[in-house]
Amino acid sequence: MNPSPAVASRAVPATPVTRPAPGRPLLVTQGDPCGIGPEIVVRCLAAGEGAPALVVGDIGVIRRAAATTRVACVVAEVEQPEDARDLPPATVGVWRPPGLPDGLERLPLGQVHAAAGRAAASCIEAAARMALQGRAAAVVTAPIHKEALAAAGIPHPGHTEMLQALCARDGRVPPVRMMLATPELRVVLVTIHVALRRAIDLLTRDSVLETIRITHRAEQRQGRATPRIAVAGLNPHAGEGGLFGDEELRIIGPAVEAARAEGIDARGPFAPDTVFMRARRAPGHAGEFDVVVAMTHDHGLIPIKLNGFDEGVNVTLGLPFVRTSPDHGTAFDIAGTGRADPSSLRAAIAMARQLTGAADSLPALSAAS
Repeated sequence: MNPSPAVASRAVPATPVTRPAPGRPLLVTQGDPCGIGPEIVVRCLAAGEGAPALVVGDIGVIRRAAATTRVACVVAEVEQPEDARDLPPATVGVWRPPGLPDGLERLPLGQVHAAAGRAAASCIEAAARMALQGRAAAVVTAPIHKEALAAAGIPHPGHTEMLQALCARDGRVPPVRMMLATPELRVVLVTIHVALRRAIDLLTRDSVLETIRITHRAEQRQGRATPRIAVAGLNPHAGEGGLFGDEELRIIGPAVEAARAEGIDARGPFAPDTVFMRARRAPGHAGEFDVVVAMTHDHGLIPIKLNGFDEGVNVTLGLPFVRTSPDHGTAFDIAGTGRADPSSLRAAIAMARQLTGAADSLPALSAAS
């Protein structure tokens, strides 16, 4: 089968967005139907978390997940997303987006499958379209599998890149950044899903400065008038004045100086092996910073996942709508066992509600001021 043309070859028109009216549903994509996404979605929505909320996915997949997890709930299909507000308690509503492949509930759990990748992409596209039209309060995405996306011919390695493309307008994609957050630590990444060698090549003064700006605006929209932003270095000990690398002198330091000239409280570059500990908020440790900007994917995500794997939330900054996601993958090794922990998805739903309520108007986390 061919990849979904809606995702693979064109972008959803990024129509102007206004703040959704009260009662608009929070859309939760089912994720890869062969992973734990449907299971944790059922566990959260059956408990009424984030109501009104609706699954964007396949009713057969969600019913299989309900049986797997032994959650006492009714799984009901709705015709339109707005129907979510009329669902009775203990009911998981499912909206089937156009173009979703049939027979998804028969796919083997815990395995990479092209049809699962196509289905995941179709759900993401549909949820983004509803959000762009103002028909959803926010979008929460369950985990997808990068190999399944690739098998389906989807030209994006993950959620962040796909959503960025879907929100393109006039041929231009919005600059976005990934923020990972736990109750104790927040980290924003300059580069994400690329090889480490390529990530270093992508670091420029402008890319670091743009990340600081996006972070500053996003933190302001969450109620921090003057957010304290720490910028991590790239090299050991932040380069030691050029002894261990000069990216701090040529790229990162000048970006921090430019941000400070704009009135942003950015500091650094700091040694990446200690700055996360300095920013961490914990009992008896208030934290020196509100958020850390990290240069590469693993630099930023290792401390986040070590610090609070079950509570981590992924937030995409710069989109014209609120999007959050649990900070873990499809966990194929336990898919179908009913043992999947919904804590991170629960935190992602709570974060989406918080961000939607904190914004005066959408785009809630836009890079535009």
